[in-house]
Amino acid sequence: MPPIAAKTADPLGLSGLNMPIALRRRLPRLVTSSFLVAGDIASYLVAYFVLLTFLPGGSESTVVERAFTLAALAAIVLYASAGLYPGYRLHDHEHLRRRAIAAVKVAVLTVFGAIILSEGGGLPLAIIGFLGLGLIVQQFVHWFARSLCWRLGIWGERAVIIGGRNLIPALMAHFKDHWQYGIKPEYASSDAPEASPDGGPSIALIAGDTGSLALDLAAMRRRFAEVILLSDTPSLKVSGLRPADVGGEIGIRLTTGGNSVNSDLVRRILDLAIAIPATIVVAPFIAIAAAAIYAIDPGPVFFRHTREGLSGKPVHVLKLRTMYQDAEQRLEALFRENPAMRAEWLAHFKLKDDPRVLPVIGHLLRSSSFDELPQLANIIAGEMAIVGPRPFPEYHLLAMDGEFRDKRRSVTPGLTGLWQISERSNADIELQQQLDEFYIDNRSLWFDCQILLSTIPAVFKRRGAY
Repeated sequence: MPPIAAKTADPLGLSGLNMPIALRRRLPRLVTSSFLVAGDIASYLVAYFVLLTFLPGGSESTVVERAFTLAALAAIVLYASAGLYPGYRLHDHEHLRRRAIAAVKVAVLTVFGAIILSEGGGLPLAIIGFLGLGLIVQQFVHWFARSLCWRLGIWGERAVIIGGRNLIPALMAHFKDHWQYGIKPEYASSDAPEASPDGGPSIALIAGDTGSLALDLAAMRRRFAEVILLSDTPSLKVSGLRPADVGGEIGIRLTTGGNSVNSDLVRRILDLAIAIPATIVVAPFIAIAAAAIYAIDPGPVFFRHTREGLSGKPVHVLKLRTMYQDAEQRLEALFRENPAMRAEWLAHFKLKDDPRVLPVIGHLLRSSSFDELPQLANIIAGEMAIVGPRPFPEYHLLAMDGEFRDKRRSVTPGLTGLWQISERSNADIELQQQLDEFYIDNRSLWFDCQILLSTIPAVFKRRGAY
């Protein structure tokens, strides 16, 4: 269902009102922000009612409830100061980072307040749990609130895209598909913004080579409220710039995605904290799947394949076997009989209708990505991480250029990654490389957390999985 904004540029019906252009532009933004604030309040109410059964009764309960209220208000104020209402033009992991930092600040103030007021240790613990649970619930409520605003036609701001002709259509399609960024793209026009009754777009997005536009920047600043030099997107190279904040410096810095020892240590701790309990939980289900595989095609139920890992070291990736044992011979025979299948393989290194896959159990394991779970053992061994570029077979890597392969070797391969939550098997070699390169260049703990949170719905949707 397309948003109402696609049918009219005035979803709130303000064009007939005698209202200043500036206010008419800001009103949809204010309404959208109100929806998002209401969503955050609702999230904290959900967190409160979930924790209600654990709260003590009597006067102490009243103190905790008041503390919850103050903590929620403080967090929402910090969200607002961090530019999260409405939070246009931010990547999802940046939303998560800013929200988490705000929650940590409130939790730290709570602990200090409890120490100063000589309160018991239960109050800080309760508020930390309240803020943490609220942060989790907000991810779902925030998505719902944004979707509602989009369908009402009030989400986003009009923006013209200025750049090379070959790049503009791709960016138009990108921002329409990824409406979450809050950009309503339009083609650049020589008409003055005052020529349209609503004032026209207030944002200019500059893409690609800007050398020819340098003399026009002063005029553009007069015409548009914001002029933004676009950075690369996960699926589209724009200018070679990383999507990083300027940070108060005199210009945008071009840097390589380096990793600190501290962040690598934190990643390793998180990997073990997730992989060890997960292995215990999924072990019985892996055993059941293994028995089903053996019943259909007796033989080894696990498949080990050598892949390229960190610094080019070989990693023996462990998977549940989803194909017949003579899969290679079947593939060669298929290519001889069906050239179209060969072309599909060369583009994706996967086949949608693969005759090598075991009936029922093989398709089920692959579509749910359950066959990858034995790689938790690789993570515990330190050969892989929870999040990172997938370790590809050699024949897959040979289709990529040498410079990109060197970049891939600079990070630990992962069980899930940006490619898996974005396109999965639908991505061709070029798009797979683009997504992996974007992740490596912008790698951070917050980006990893966002990918991890997005993996679960991506698996359930099964889009592009085969």
